[in-house]
This record gives sequence, structure tokens and C-alpha cells, in this order.
Amino acid sequence: MTDDPKTLVSTDWLAAHLKDPDLRVLDGSWYLPVEQRDPKAEYEAAHIPGARFFDIDEISDLRSDLPHMAPPVEKFMSRMRSLGVGDGHQVVIYDGAGLMSAARVWWLFRLMGQLNVAVLDGGFPKWQAEGREIEDMPPVIRDRHMTVRFQNQLVRDVTQVSQAAKVRNIEIVDARAAERFRGDAQEPRAGLRAGHIPGSHNLPFTDLLNADRTMKSEAEMRSTFEAVGVDLQKPIITTCGSGVTAAVLALALERIGHHSWALYDGSWTEWGQFPTLPIATGAA
Repeated sequence: MTDDPKTLVSTDWLAAHLKDPDLRVLDGSWYLPVEQRDPKAEYEAAHIPGARFFDIDEISDLRSDLPHMAPPVEKFMSRMRSLGVGDGHQVVIYDGAGLMSAARVWWLFRLMGQLNVAVLDGGFPKWQAEGREIEDMPPVIRDRHMTVRFQNQLVRDVTQVSQAAKVRNIEIVDARAAERFRGDAQEPRAGLRAGHIPGSHNLPFTDLLNADRTMKSEAEMRSTFEAVGVDLQKPIITTCGSGVTAAVLALALERIGHHSWALYDGSWTEWGQFPTLPIATGAA
């Protein structure tokens, strides 16, 4: 893979830059409740040296009934200040799944206009498997101001997605597992209908990853999008269950040079609960 401090970096790259004064490492681990994993407790037990914990559920819009929606600008700025992350920093985000929720944190930084931010390819499992240094000490944090410029074009709401589904001028790509997309499996969140947004394509996020949870090559990822019928000449909206793995698709699109994308923040947790919104079942 090619290291790119704006999208994805290798464990070798991070190890070489770990002591850089302007590097900030974040543990952005998050798991579905069914996995019964506590990301904060895991972080406190072991993390990459100097890493700070980014709480996806807390650094969110708590006024919303939907889970971990993007936070207001002011809240993001204040939380980053308290984590000691700000202007002039190169940020690297990892997670305990290999490559999943770290992409969501990457998207949040992009949404806030921060470009010097990358996901760690293979995440904490790869770092540990290579026998690299870990610690359980909390980092020493100094406040740092962050200048935020909200990038409205990187997020879509239910009205915009509904319009795109009707007009079909934008490709909608769903990162959920195939059985959830088809409506054959029950949703992990109670009260949601099963199925998918009409006209959307199914590309389970895991199809973009190798067995060790590193990202596939740009050529392989481009082929994967095309194989499920995505027209890469069109703008794309990514979606999933609750806006987490949709960000893996967004990261992949950025890696292959497709910059006209946005993430549907409410995703199926929002769409699936409204009886007035159309749903489709079966294969795309």
C-alpha cells in the first residue's frame, strides 16, 4: 500500500513517526452491543503509546434520538481541545477491530475540515501482532485550539437521500452485510424494518478488506465497487446501519480518487424506523 497521511497509513509508517511532536494518535474503537466489548476499558488496559480515546457515542449530537450522529461544531472543538488535538497536528486513528470505526472518526475530522488525518491500516490487531510497543498509561495532554470549517457536502440527511433514491442521479451504496441488505436477517436494533433503500447497491464493507483487516489495493477496491454495479462516474452516498461502516466506503472512495461522496449519517437506523419511507428487499 501507499502511505497517505490524509487517508491511510501503515503500522511501519506510524512506528517511524510515533515520536513526532505534532503527531496525535486516537483510539476510535466502537462495537455493536451484541459484541459485548467495552472499547474504553480495552483502551485503558492497552493502547498505542500516547494514544487518546475518542468516544464515538459521547462525541456526538446527544440531542438526537439517533445513535452517535455528528456532533455540533462547538462540541467537537471542545472535545478535541480536551484531548489535546488541534491545528498543526497530524492525526492517526486506529480501532480494535482492525479497520472499522476508525473510518468513522476519520470522516468526522474531514467533516470538520481537518485534512491531516489518516486511519491506521490493520489497526490495533496488526500493531499487536507485529509485537510493537503498547502501554496502559494515560497520555499527558496539553490543550490545543482547533480551527473548524464544517464541510456540509460530506454529509446527507434523510430528505436528501430520499430525493436521490427517487431521481437516481446519485449512487447509494450500503455497507451492511448482504443478509441485512436483502432483509433476510433481523436488524441488530429493535423496531427497525428489514431491507434497504430502493435503488441502492450492496457492498459489505468487509469486501474492501483483506483477511488481516488491511485495506485492499486501489485497483481491487475500484473493481469491487464496479462489480456490484456502482457507476463511479456519479456522485455517491454511503450508508450502513448507523453511519459507522459507511465511512469505510467513504475512505475507500477517497483512496481510489473518487472525491464526490457524502455519508448518510442517520443510515438505516433512521430510514428503517419511518413507515412512510419506501424499502426494498431481496438482492439489488
